[in-house]
Amino acid sequence: MDRLWEAIESFLAEEQVELDDLELFGRTVRVTVDTEGGIDLDHITNISRGVSRLLDENEELVPESYNLEVTSPGLERKLRRPRHFEKSVGRAVKVKTTGGRALQGPLLEVDGDGFVVKDQVGEERVSFAEVAKARTVFEYPAAAKPGKRGR
Repeated sequence: MDRLWEAIESFLAEEQVELDDLELFGRTVRVTVDTEGGIDLDHITNISRGVSRLLDENEELVPESYNLEVTSPGLERKLRRPRHFEKSVGRAVKVKTTGGRALQGPLLEVDGDGFVVKDQVGEERVSFAEVAKARTVFEYPAAAKPGKRGR
């Protein structure tokens, strides 16, 4: 998996795109990519073609037939690596710990060992080792009240 990550990350760096995540399950290779201002469908299509060529030319990276998925992180992003948490500071997150705690609220800060979430009880510190599952939560903007106009 490390060699596959390094090969894809190197290719994406040339394209000025960040490898956000890489997952292998069954015969599926899921590559999640991102850029500073977000990424559009045309860019993902071009990236997909390039990654496919890379994998086809280097059969030792994925030795059997595979299905390639290239995607963006989306509005609600999985948080699996410290870098994911760093990029999400200030956003609402939902975290489940290995001890069964469930937290939801803004991600306040991140350091080398973990992060702080402000939930209903207050600020809660969680180490990366304690995370069972985490993701960002998209918060819909409040709808304007009927009959009111912006001034």
